[in-house]
Amino acid sequence: QVQIVESGGGLVQPGGSLRLSCAASRITLSSYVMGWYRQAPGKQRELVATITLTDSTNYADSVKGRFTISRDNAKNTVYLQMNSLKPEGTAVYYCNARLDDIADYWGQGTQVTVSS
Repeated sequence: QVQIVESGGGLVQPGGSLRLSCAASRITLSSYVMGWYRQAPGKQRELVATITLTDSTNYADSVKGRFTISRDNAKNTVYLQMNSLKPEGTAVYYCNARLDDIADYWGQGTQVTVSS
């Protein structure tokens, strides 16, 4: 059974940094378009960042210049480096692995809380 597991969330002060990790079992993440999404309380899930098979990246306007998505194919892991975090970044962050219309996998999410 495919498993997507996020880690690295936690409590951080405004202006601080966190690095989220997304690891997988039974699939090779380098073959998938990977994305990070987040869902704040009372809001819809929104796209944060994506990375394609050729490592082209895309970011939500709200995180451009502060967040970086990357892959480590040797570790079968995708990362989201989050800098200059703001309170509005408080949310559950989810990792997504997508292969065209063939497969679409989600993790259980990791909580990020930005508060002083």
